[in-house]
Amino acid sequence: MKCVGKTVKYGDNVDTDVIIPARYLNTSDPKELASHCMEDIDRDFRSKISDGDIMVGGENFGCGSSREHAPIAIKTSGISLVIAKSFARIFYRNAINIGLAIVECPEAAEEIREGDTVEADLDSGVITDVTTGRSFKAEPFPEFIQNIISAGGLVEAAKKGIIA
Repeated sequence: MKCVGKTVKYGDNVDTDVIIPARYLNTSDPKELASHCMEDIDRDFRSKISDGDIMVGGENFGCGSSREHAPIAIKTSGISLVIAKSFARIFYRNAINIGLAIVECPEAAEEIREGDTVEADLDSGVITDVTTGRSFKAEPFPEFIQNIISAGGLVEAAKKGIIA
């Protein structure tokens, strides 16, 4: 699986309340959640991204409450991949469960700048900043997790018989 897009970049400790503010948790509609994604930290988020773009974060991305709303909002907004120095564990699992591709790569997260074009090969773990020509190596997911992400999440993978 490959992801190619321009980047939006955030710092350390981006929590789920910043990704999708609690005032919008009364809906489970993915499009409604996406329309408010990142609005408290980046008012221009929705206008500066396109389908396939890549989000870059620092340490402990997705910390805070365990809501699945946060990765759903990111994925539905059009982000194809989140690269971070590290992820909060519950966000990490929720992202996989809903089919949002995520990669931990501290060096890439540090070096990639906002607006760079990035290509990531999730099968090999190679992340290339096309803008600068630098490449980074992340640990690729095992095949069964790649299958969950490719299927669109855990429920879709189970429906398709990809996992038991």
